Amino acid sequence: MRVRFAPSPTGHLHVGNARTALFNWLLARHAGGTYILRVEDTDRERSTAASEAAIKDDLRWLGLTWDEGIDAGGDVGPYRQTERLELYARHTQQLLETGHAYHCFCTPEQLEAERQAALAAGAPPKYAGTCRALDRADVARRIAAGARPAVRLRVPSDRTVAFDDLVRGTVSFHTDVIGDPVIVRGDGIPAYNYAVVIDDALMHITHVVRGEDHISNTPRQILVYEAFGWTPPAFAHLSLVLGPDHAPLSKRHGATSVAEFRAKGYLPEALANYLALIGWSPGDGQELLPLPELAARFDLSAVGHSAGVFDEAKLAWANRHYLKLAPPERLVALSLPYLKTAGFVRATPSAALSAWLTLVVPPLATSIDKLSDLPERMRLLFAFDAAAALARPDVHAEAHEPLALSVARAFAEAVSGAPPLTTKEAFRALAKQVGAATGAKGKALFHTIRLVCTGEPDGPELDLLVPAIEQAAAFAPADGLAPVMSCRDRAAAFVDALSA
Repeated sequence: MRVRFAPSPTGHLHVGNARTALFNWLLARHAGGTYILRVEDTDRERSTAASEAAIKDDLRWLGLTWDEGIDAGGDVGPYRQTERLELYARHTQQLLETGHAYHCFCTPEQLEAERQAALAAGAPPKYAGTCRALDRADVARRIAAGARPAVRLRVPSDRTVAFDDLVRGTVSFHTDVIGDPVIVRGDGIPAYNYAVVIDDALMHITHVVRGEDHISNTPRQILVYEAFGWTPPAFAHLSLVLGPDHAPLSKRHGATSVAEFRAKGYLPEALANYLALIGWSPGDGQELLPLPELAARFDLSAVGHSAGVFDEAKLAWANRHYLKLAPPERLVALSLPYLKTAGFVRATPSAALSAWLTLVVPPLATSIDKLSDLPERMRLLFAFDAAAALARPDVHAEAHEPLALSVARAFAEAVSGAPPLTTKEAFRALAKQVGAATGAKGKALFHTIRLVCTGEPDGPELDLLVPAIEQAAAFAPADGLAPVMSCRDRAAAFVDALSA
């Protein structure tokens, strides 16, 4: 089995195209086949090297490495269409010589007039065949005089072109609605439906898996295969990826590219796993599986033909799962850009700060959807303003519960005379001491301590939070962490604000 993913480097990798790349990869890996990356860059005005590089980077990030193609090499290259123009020209000459193609000198104005006339008559627009019968001498004379004709495929009349789609079953089109398509433009650049056939045939592609927007291209491509006497590959057309409102996924739905989801802090394994679930299920009630397991279970015949909806809430669900599985060191490395943007980490972390982050980040990451949410989760470590906190109705109400003032004062007094609470054991012992002194327990005790130390009515477990604050307060500026106020200083400020 040989499959390919053939993007046009004209922009970012859209999640719909990423799903196509993924399904091709899963199919190849399941069958022990070859996965090829080919670049279709004949749109010279819009194709860029930067876009090609970004697409390759996104594919590698998703784990969709390719066996053959751009950067990997292979025996049937080049794998970039602009490097194959001479090859297309040779094949075009072959079709012209066998009569399967002909030169067309019609101007854009003529073609537009024909199109408008057909529409006015209620007929499907198609080429009228004006240049179909030109003799070779006339063609040669015009070209010698400087004309730059297009080349059209000679489509047989009154024929049905049918193919068995591996996702949708039998699909058929009548040639009366196709006309004679341009296969090479006047500037010598091949049309998509022509170049793709030559590429797929010469690269020995066995299965073409692509989006359903290509269904109408398939009969034209099959006719090109027939003109050369080649056997077409098997075709499978995947449903479109829609937004939550069941309209085609677009910018108005928010993020749509792999790069945007990367920037938000989604893990590659989460995005790849979720994309695999759009239109297909691994079975056995399981959904969250690593790529090798998804490949082992992948079955193209089980892919649905109904449109799939991209639901970022479900992507976040998958991401939460993988955040919990990620090694601490990896989470810290992935989190650093967000922490630096927030101003919490100000330089390359020292060894001590890296160790602290490795202890603090993973438990906090279990309660977020994506890594870009982490700074907000960590903000209470860095931003403490007792007066501002008490000005909030929810904090004010809890701070004035019975025993709250006495607990706050007892905690402030106890922590001022104790060593920093850098372990959960030290924190628990001091909290027990405060409880014994005030008679407070449960919510009356711990909610007040939370308010005193963070200015917030909820948040991470105090067993984690208090030691994290105390350890962070001890770092020197050279360690690379923004300043953190100790629990002693926070408690003193909170009691002063509460007593005012």
